[in-house]
Amino acid sequence: MKKGLVLEGGAMRGMFTCGVTDVFMENGIAFDGIIGVSAGATFGCNYKSKQPGRAIRYNKRFAGDWRYCSMKSLIKTGDMYGAQFCYDTLPHQLDVFDVETYRSNPMEFYIVASDAETGLPVYKKLETCDAHDLTWMRASASMPLVSRPVHVDGYTLLDGGMTDSIPLKYFEGIGYDRNVVILTQPRHFKKEPNKLIGVMKLFLRKYPKLLAAMINRHVMYNAETEYVFEQEKQGNTCVIAPEKPLGISRTEKNPDELERVYQEGRAMGVKVLESVKNFLGC
Repeated sequence: MKKGLVLEGGAMRGMFTCGVTDVFMENGIAFDGIIGVSAGATFGCNYKSKQPGRAIRYNKRFAGDWRYCSMKSLIKTGDMYGAQFCYDTLPHQLDVFDVETYRSNPMEFYIVASDAETGLPVYKKLETCDAHDLTWMRASASMPLVSRPVHVDGYTLLDGGMTDSIPLKYFEGIGYDRNVVILTQPRHFKKEPNKLIGVMKLFLRKYPKLLAAMINRHVMYNAETEYVFEQEKQGNTCVIAPEKPLGISRTEKNPDELERVYQEGRAMGVKVLESVKNFLGC
């Protein structure tokens, strides 16, 4: 039995995920592998490096720093979340990511990005978290409209949530048969068609297949959540979700709001801790 953890994205809704996973780490819950999408990737990597508290710490510390996330960064660099700052300066100098622990931990770590040319998801196992791996991680979190496409290994990539928001089927397909899924929307949430699709048509005009995926993203997302809950009913998936909408901006800069959502995640982590332990056979 391979135990997996599947992490949805959602930008700063990911603070909820960080709260849940920090509680899990603090209580010694181990997985054989993790797969993260967008914020689920950029925050979830701290599980493999065994650094509870890191994601909420640096998000609060740098929430007001234009280099981290701002319109100024978007204008100056082409990315609202500054690539140089977020994927080099921060993890290597300001809040150091424990690369050695990451590499020595046998737990597998995967991310999902979207292929702009094919409109299909691309899955990548990140083994070293070196500069090359971090480029893939950046690709997974490169939100359309506020990010440049990322070019790596012959791909042109954008945010993984555009094509596979909750990659439970993929994880099952590579052998993970007992999975915990952390969502950042309540169980009753249904995604509606994107209201910015007109702007998307302009932004993605070079990539018609990815545009088609975005037009139908709400259909994909709702089908994936239905599948997740079907697997939960069958007993091989444990689903964790906020009890109500988190009410936080995707690019939230208020440290108090980040802390609020993080604490909601911690409270949920404590609430489900024993049931997750029983589910995983811990």
